[in-house]
Amino acid sequence: MKKGKVYLVGAGPGDPDLITVKGSKRLKEADVIMYDHLASAKLLKYARQDAETIYIGKRQGSHALPQDEINKLMVSKAREGRTVVRLKGGHPFIFGRGGEEAEALSQARIPFEVVPGISSAIAAPAYAGIPLTHRRYTASVAFVTGHEDPTKQHSTVDWSRLATGAGTLVILMGVKNLGKIAEKLIAAGRDPKTPVALVRWGTTPQQTTLVGTLDTIVAQAEAAALKPPVAIVVGEVVKLREALNWFEKKPLFRKTVVVTRTREQASELVARLSDLGAECLECPAISVVPPEDWAPLDVAIDRLDTYDWLVLTSVNGVSFFFDRLYARGKDVRALKDVRTATIGPATAKRLRDFGLNSDIVPETYRAESIVEDFKNEAIKGKKVLLPRAKEARPVLPVELRKMGAVVDEIAAYQTEEARENVDVLIKRLEEGSIDLLTFTSSSTVRNFKALLPPERFGSLIEGVTVATIGPITADTARELGFKVDIMARDYTIDGLCEAIIQHYT
Repeated sequence: MKKGKVYLVGAGPGDPDLITVKGSKRLKEADVIMYDHLASAKLLKYARQDAETIYIGKRQGSHALPQDEINKLMVSKAREGRTVVRLKGGHPFIFGRGGEEAEALSQARIPFEVVPGISSAIAAPAYAGIPLTHRRYTASVAFVTGHEDPTKQHSTVDWSRLATGAGTLVILMGVKNLGKIAEKLIAAGRDPKTPVALVRWGTTPQQTTLVGTLDTIVAQAEAAALKPPVAIVVGEVVKLREALNWFEKKPLFRKTVVVTRTREQASELVARLSDLGAECLECPAISVVPPEDWAPLDVAIDRLDTYDWLVLTSVNGVSFFFDRLYARGKDVRALKDVRTATIGPATAKRLRDFGLNSDIVPETYRAESIVEDFKNEAIKGKKVLLPRAKEARPVLPVELRKMGAVVDEIAAYQTEEARENVDVLIKRLEEGSIDLLTFTSSSTVRNFKALLPPERFGSLIEGVTVATIGPITADTARELGFKVDIMARDYTIDGLCEAIIQHYT
């Protein structure tokens, strides 16, 4: 029988990009993933499609599963011969009961490993612009829990010594006891005017930082209704935040952006927007699927030697065309006498992945531009293969035929409406917590609108900024009732992001 094993993996402080390389590797290998409230659900992108994922809660004061049940579940899954990842917020062995879970596994004789993670104790202050040590301020730091086991008769935290024993104090899970903590530190000799920072949801786009002093911070936290999770930083180093605050100055910090691209294509845009400080809500409005019938494209591929030009209008068109080319037992050599034209640098780049440089890449990335470029070619009587989306605009084949070309327009793929995260999307629109909608094609606009209740469309998008990748998409959006606020000058992901930055800055 295969012997199971458990990996206690630190998920990091909240930003999913702060998972370690080893942690992501273990997630990819796992049969079962048990994750808690503080571990970003976005890390589940590393999970295999057949992996079992189990949410076990672990929110302060509210556990989906009691700790004993969590321990039993880990043991049970491992005894089934499965590889289990227990994904824990931060670092497993810093105030996260990782030691208790390891003890339970040891007692049950279940093999286990610990994969350290980046603790919020160091990450949250760093993202708030607060170095925990600094030569001008302090050479010592102490990490303390502000929420001990409630069943303990006596506290094991010696506040009287901690008050003056370390230059910087970092207190986790202590915001509910902030008043008592401040009292104890002041009573033990810490200056009431000592700077204090409270960092909530550190390293995420929801990060909030409150700065005060020991004698004012309690009232400030109450006025702001600050709730967990909060990292408390006490010490003179907090003064450095004014000069070193970098994360909260990002151009899209605290902006929530809806990305409507297909799940497969969203990663580049999500990565760019996240780097700019945005929270990205992925809500694919379309999915890209094969055509209803491969036969027309198969016939064209089998007769590639009869074509003079291959025109590719999108990254999807390139991918589906070459997938089918290989499925027919051919390779790039079948295109040795065929010239190529592409719309946009991304399409040209995808074509280069297959070893071909495009003969034509128009300066502007739309069908009308490629038509202009073909006016410089002897196109009359030439045979053109145009594999593209079933729903594509007719302008390109119409204009090429007017120029005398023989055009075979063939569906290489088609788009379908997708409904992923629709409930979350509508809830966030109702709350008014969506700042920006991004559209990268006309089909994303049409299908996104179809996701919303028609009678509530106007009220749901009221006040929400709309960004489009180019004029064709913008025209479609306006026709469907959207007010377009941002349109990229360069019809690329980079151009779209640059236009968004300019709008907000």
